[in-house]
This record gives sequence, structure tokens and C-alpha cells, in this order.
Amino acid sequence: MAFWWPLLVLALAFAIGKFLLILIPPKVPSIDVDASDVLDDGSLAQENSYIYVPPRGTAQQSRREVKCYEPATMKYLGYVPALTPDEVRERVEKVRKAQKLWAKTSFKQRRQFLRILLKYIIKHQALICEISSRDTGKTMVDASLGEIMTTCEKINWLLSEGEKWLKPEYRSSGRAMLHKRARVEFHPLGVIGAIVSWNYPFHNIFNPMLAVVFSGNGIVIKISENASWSGCFYFRIIQSALAAIGAPEDLVEVITGFAETGEALVTSADKVIFVGSPGVGKMIMRNAAETLIPVTLELGGKDAFVVCDDVDVDHVAQIAVRAVLQSSGQNCAGAERFYVHRNIYASFVSKITKIIKSVTAGPPLAGKYDMGALCMHEHSEKLEGLINDALDKGAEIIARGSFGHIGEGAVDQYFPPTVIVNVNHSMRLMQEEAFGPIMPIMKFSSDEEAVRLANDSKYGLGCAVFSGNQSRAREIASQIHCGVAAVNDFAATYMCQSLPFGGVKHSGFGRFGGVEGLRACCLVKSVVEDRWWPFIKTKIPKPIQYPVAENGFEFQESLVEALYGLSVWDRLQALVNVLKMLTEQNSTSDSRKKKT
Repeated sequence: MAFWWPLLVLALAFAIGKFLLILIPPKVPSIDVDASDVLDDGSLAQENSYIYVPPRGTAQQSRREVKCYEPATMKYLGYVPALTPDEVRERVEKVRKAQKLWAKTSFKQRRQFLRILLKYIIKHQALICEISSRDTGKTMVDASLGEIMTTCEKINWLLSEGEKWLKPEYRSSGRAMLHKRARVEFHPLGVIGAIVSWNYPFHNIFNPMLAVVFSGNGIVIKISENASWSGCFYFRIIQSALAAIGAPEDLVEVITGFAETGEALVTSADKVIFVGSPGVGKMIMRNAAETLIPVTLELGGKDAFVVCDDVDVDHVAQIAVRAVLQSSGQNCAGAERFYVHRNIYASFVSKITKIIKSVTAGPPLAGKYDMGALCMHEHSEKLEGLINDALDKGAEIIARGSFGHIGEGAVDQYFPPTVIVNVNHSMRLMQEEAFGPIMPIMKFSSDEEAVRLANDSKYGLGCAVFSGNQSRAREIASQIHCGVAAVNDFAATYMCQSLPFGGVKHSGFGRFGGVEGLRACCLVKSVVEDRWWPFIKTKIPKPIQYPVAENGFEFQESLVEALYGLSVWDRLQALVNVLKMLTEQNSTSDSRKKKT
């Protein structure tokens, strides 16, 4: 007892000390970001408040500028430049020079950059969400869930574990290389290009930027022409945080424009991360093939939402509505196909119908609405086309939400939340990505049928499976061919930022998020060195030194069996042969030396 007592006291003191250190907040400077030109305080100039009508059909905006507007009201917000390919290449070169300096920084400095961003985000949640709402039409609650929480979780994970997963990782050296030490090193790639979508403008910028910068790279982000106004403000936050730690000011660039802007980035960067449609993803792959750079593609989704017959219907119905209506269907991994067991089909549909009928859509900053506007102009026409095709093939609309006060010029930007039944897989609605607040519900009779239906899609991003028996839900989810799965929840995988995110089939390949996504920003280098240098070094055995001895192959045969034989006795016998041949070879060499 006399021996253990001091050790217990030391352990307790150490634990108390660590706890007290946790209570002491790190010293993090605050940053100021000018938001005077993005706040709608009612004093906007007349030219910035007229109703904007974007070009329709195949007509394009002016190629030299990107006009921005509020989807919920169609008010004009301003414009940003559409960069030319030469201007893009110039920006990439600036980032490349800055990255060479940044690659030499410590993880301590990089963590401070993340803490500064986190401090600003927490303090300015309302501002960030309001700007996202104005540029995309989503509600403040949806912006908080999809923009703020996900980004804060990403920062928190990088602060906690980022350095650990970027340090050299030692691996087993195997039987033949027991005298060696093997490791994997993770070095910055250089300049990574990210082409991101419009659905979550804040998070879609910060998500790749955080991992790329923390791993020692520079990044050029081409933001969507449908969310450029907000993206340019969010860029100011990053610039201010970089300045606060004395980082190179050109380490991060945000560029605006159309297709040619993105194409120039693909051919200039060292890697490309793309979030968008399968069609554009294929074009990016073709362009990336010219320079043979790696590509991560996060493309469309048509996620299955499977509801077994042993669930709490009220509970799952609320999750289902949230899954389909969040940001007017602008989900990162939106549920677009609902499969409900026939035993509870009627009660589930009844509950869903009641909830949907209570949902009201309207300008998210003009009142208390459950759902905002569609971000992209003319998207409502696509949604109507999908529904009309389903109705022509026997489907039935059983519930729709309502609209609040919508300005005359913005009517086309809204689509009522819709529940549709009697659907089947011959309908476009069950095959094509809708990206809208439509809930098609289909029956199934067995778990095997649910799996077959869920896998009958060209997409494979995610799925959600609900059952009162968690093992049953887990078994169904394990058989659905997709990149992410939530058991008795929806989209929970994305809030676990330690997990990789991405899909299969037409949903793309490669991963961002988690260890896999962080290391995907790196040059992964395998390194081998002598374990006991300089005392033990690799020496080529005499039988296979040049000129190779007559028994050289026989020696190799025995050496292979000595190392990898299935039985211990076989390996020992082979080892004896190896030693025998080495001894004979050495004796022969000694005799030759004496004769000379």
C-alpha cells in the first residue's frame, strides 16, 4: 500500500490538472468582417431592389458578369465578375506560391486558424444564416442545421483529431523486411480546386477549405453562379482569419463565373473536388484526364427512406417530413424515395398527410414559414414535369402544403410540398433526382423487397432505414448499395464528421470528410528505412550477387519457403537449406581469395 499510494495521488493530481486546463479557454483573437453591403436594413439603393427576371431556357447571362438575386423575392442583389480562363490560371499561381509557405507551418498555427473561424461563426450565426437564406431561399432553421452545425462539427473534429491522422503512420514491415521500419507520410498535394454547388453556400465553401488548408494545401473554390453573392461574403471571413494568424493572404481564393471558369480551374489545379450533377461530373473527369490529376466527385442522390412495420409511426413521420422538406429539398443527401411496409402504410400516409397540410411556404425572412423558396430559376417546371409524368402513369397526389404571402414576381420560385402515392419505378419521379419537396411513397411487403427497391436506382449516395428492431434495420441498411447509411435516423452520418462522405454509381466516387477525406488532400508517401541503422543494413546474399551463382534460384526457392511456408517444420527445413547454401557460398569465396 505504501508503494501504490503515491502513484494514486499523482494520477489524481494529473487528472485534476487536465480537467482544470479544459476549463481555461484558449486565447483566440476576434476578427471583424465588413457586412455593411450585405445587410438588408431597408436602405438599399433603388437599383438594388428591383425585381430581377433571369434569362429563361437556353439564354445565358452576360458572360462577363454573374447577376445575383434573392430567390424568395426576386430582388436584385448585385453582380460578381465572370472570370476568364487566364484570370483563373493567374489566381491559381498566386495560391501556389502562398501554399509553398503555408506547407511549412505548424499544426498549432493551423488550429489557431480554425479556432478563429469557429469563434466568428458562433458569434455571427444569424448573419451567416440570413445571407444564406437571401441567396438560396432556405429558412433560418434550415440554414442553421445545414450551414452552421455541420461546419462547426467539422472544425471541432479537425481540432480534436486532425493532426493525429496527418502524422506519419507506422505499419508492419512483414517477414522479409523485419530489419526495416515502414511508415506512411502525408504531404500536401499543392493547390486543390473545388467546384461546389449552390444548396449550402456557406458549408460548401468551408467544408473543402477546412480540410485542404489544415493539411497544408492551398485552395481555389469556384462557387456556383446560383449562389455567388453569399459566397463572396463568406470569403471575407476566411481572408480575415488568415490575416489574423499572419498566413499568406493568397492561400485561399474564391472565384466566380460560368462553365469556362470551372474548366480552367480543373486544368490548373493538382486535384479537383466537385459537388454537383453527374453530367458535369463526367465533363470534369474528361478535363482532368488531360493532366491526370485525381478527382473526387460528389454527385446526385436519390436516397431511399425505408420504414418497417414495427416503428413508432408518429416519430418516423416527423423525421421523414424533415428529410424531404429541409431547405425546400436542397438537402446534401435528400430522401427522395419512401418505401413503407404495407402493414403500416395507411397509418403512415395519414400522419404524413396531416403534417404536410400544416406546412406553409413563403419568403423565409418575411415571416414564420416552414419552407422557403427554390433556389434555381425554372426548377419548379422540372418538378411539375416529374409529377405530371407520375400522374399520367397512375400516381395520385393526396396532400399539398400551402403558400404564405408571395410577391407576384417570385411565384415561380415556390413549389408546394407534395405527397404522392401509387408510384412505381417506371415513373421518372422514382428514377431521376428531383431536388424538391416531393414525397413519393411506395409499399413493400418484405425486407427483401425493400432492399431490391432501394437498390433499383442509378444513384447510390445514402439511405435511411427505420425499424423497432435495430438489428433488422442494420441488416437492411447493410444490403443497400450506397456510400452512407443511417439506422433509425436520417442524415446523421454527415453530422459525424469523423466519417467519410460520398457515394457509388452515378452518385460519384472518392470521399470527403473523416480520415479518408482529410488524407485524400495529401500525397500519400510510403517510406522504408533501416530499423537498426547503421548496425544492420540490407546486404544482398552471395548466391544472388552478380554474377549470380549456379544455385541462385535454388537459394531463392528455399528463402521463400523459409519466410512463408505454411508449417513451422517446412520453414525450419528451408531455413537450414538457406544457411547451408550461404555457408557453402562463403567457403567457395574464401577458397578463391586464397588461390589468388
